[in-house]
This record gives sequence, C-alpha cells and structure tokens, in this order.
Amino acid sequence: MNHAGENNARAHLALALGILGLGFSGIFVSWANAPGAVTGFYRMAIAVAVLAAPFYRRLRKLGRIPAREIRIALIAGLLFAGDLLFWNSGILISGATNPTLMGNTAPIWVGLGALLFFREKLNSLFWTGLLLAFSGAAVILGIDAVRDVGVGTFLGLLAGIFYGGYYLMMQRSRQKLDALTSFWLSGVSATVILLAGALLMGQPLSGYSSATYLNFLGLGLFVQVGGQLAINYALGYLPASIVSSTMLGQPVLTALLAIPLLGEFLSFWQITGGITVIIGVLVVHRSRAQSVAT
Repeated sequence: MNHAGENNARAHLALALGILGLGFSGIFVSWANAPGAVTGFYRMAIAVAVLAAPFYRRLRKLGRIPAREIRIALIAGLLFAGDLLFWNSGILISGATNPTLMGNTAPIWVGLGALLFFREKLNSLFWTGLLLAFSGAAVILGIDAVRDVGVGTFLGLLAGIFYGGYYLMMQRSRQKLDALTSFWLSGVSATVILLAGALLMGQPLSGYSSATYLNFLGLGLFVQVGGQLAINYALGYLPASIVSSTMLGQPVLTALLAIPLLGEFLSFWQITGGITVIIGVLVVHRSRAQSVAT
C-alpha cells in the first residue's frame, strides 16, 4: 500500500473512532447527571490539561501567534461553551437522543450564517433540506412537548446553533492556525466560560460521586481528546463533505446506545422525525458541496 493509501485508510479509521467517541458523549453526560456547565467545564478542562504539553511543543516551533488569530480561536471557544451548556442541560431533561440529534443540525446554521455574514448564495436544494430538517424537528419538539420534556429538546436545538457558529469560527481559525493550536486555544476559552457560568449559576464543582468524576474523565479523554482530535485528523485527509455527512452517524449511534445503556426508547413519530431531520441535513450538505464546486 502506498503512502496516500495508508493515509486514506488511517483517516477513515480515525473518522470511525471519532464518531464512536462522540456517540458516547450523550451517554457520559446522562451518567454523570451533573449540571450542564459543570459537566462541560470538566470535559474541556481535562482535554486542555492533557493537550497542554503537545501545545507547548507546537508553540515553541511556531513562535508568536498573531493576536487576531488568538481572538478568533477564543471566540470559537466561547461559542463551543454555549453549545456544551445547552446540550448538556438538554440531555438532563430530555435524555441523550433528541438533544444530540438537534445538536447535529449545526450544518443548517452554518449555511444560514454563511448567507447572513458572508453573503454566500444558497441554492434551492439548501432550502429544501432546511424545510425537511425543520419539519422533522417540529415533529420531535411536538412529541417531546406532550411528554413535558420539550424544553430539553429545544435546548439541543439551541446547542446546534452555537455549534454552527463554532464551526464557522473554527473554519476561519484553521486558515491561519494548525488544528492543535486552534483546538487548544478554543478549549481554554470554553473552559474559562464554562467555569464562570457554573460559578454564576451556583453550580458546585465538587461533592460528586466517584462515578460522576469517572464520567467527567470519559468526556475529557474519550470524547474530547479522542473523538474530536480523531475527527480533526480525518479532516486533514478526507473531504469535508464526506466527514460532515458521516458525522450524522453520531446521533444514530447515540440513539442505539441509549436503548441498552440508558433505557431510552423512541416512538414511531420520534423515529420518523429523526429520520426526516437527518435526510434534511444530508440534503443541506449536498447543496453546500454543490455551491463550493461551482
């Protein structure tokens, strides 16, 4: 096998491992059963601490980082903190599956953000995908509202908006900075914001069970360091369209894991709505790929 083939195979393996890691994120959050800002803080703080030494070595090679690029990475971290806060809180209310699905509507918000801020033209395929995704989301929100857990699913939708903003800022950051540098700087920002959020909301940082701390560790190591870095590695060798489309396997995996691990079951209409959302996001991906190609 040549080097290109080896890199391609490793990238596909990294992508699979990344989806597996991120698929467990909702499970760890549910098991931790801690306030959203606290769970997010430990997830990011552990990842930042683990990657501090590699970042320092990278910084010594890079030298001084332009202040503008630091600001962009820090803003990305602020948006990611909002994503984690809403998503973690949503899971505690509605379970792992539906908030995770709503969080993965981020590509839709990326497209709308590109329209508003970058004046990017969106074709009819995008709007078709948007209509499908929102139709599916409306079904899920309606069913969850009847079950009195609609607020959690709505928080997952808000998380998707923040994650879309994070993706846009990270896309800009990666134009000037390598993956580790932008990833670590944004992680520091997210850690500080989540810590401040926990303190302002009076959410305790200590006093949890050993099982909860183990789940924090799982989020920091398995999900953030393992999952997110694996996805970043894959993006270096595979087209973004392939990676982003494959990432839709995350909510499906979370839903499947939630059945035996959390005892969650979905109704016919929730499954129908979820499939509609995924199809809509796939259509949005395709429309964006066509826009880039032309």
